[in-house]
Amino acid sequence: MANKFVRIILIVVLFVIFFEVGLFSSYTIVTAEAPNIQGLIDMQIQKISSILNPETVNEALIKDPTPINITNKKDVALKMQDLSKVDGVNVDSMNISTRDNPSNDKNFTVIIEALGYASPNSTSGQIIISQEPSYKIIASAPASYRGEGIMADTNSMTITSVLKLY
Repeated sequence: MANKFVRIILIVVLFVIFFEVGLFSSYTIVTAEAPNIQGLIDMQIQKISSILNPETVNEALIKDPTPINITNKKDVALKMQDLSKVDGVNVDSMNISTRDNPSNDKNFTVIIEALGYASPNSTSGQIIISQEPSYKIIASAPASYRGEGIMADTNSMTITSVLKLY
């Protein structure tokens, strides 16, 4: 009986180790940087404990993002252009959403997605100007209600990723 119990425990431990190694290697492949092992383990423990806690289970479940409109789109586009080192950002293609609950009395995080343009190429003497976007830029910034609407804080904006479009 004890032998079966030891086998079951060993299988569970090997499964957990195999899962963690897969998580770390996939994180490395996706982000192209070394994983923060302590941070990933802490995140897993936090998510599991919030799912098991009946008071915080709704916060642990991933909700669909809520699309929102901000009043300072041009300032956000200029800051995204500056931070991501692209030649231009299309304001018309900008999507702003949040997973937080936007309320009037506190800051919340917004995810900003926009298409970016590369500088014109000059190969073999010709300048090629393309209207096709070259990059998809994803940024996050704190936002809050100010005056007439929601404004994103461009000073605290961070670029999450810059994806090359082919």
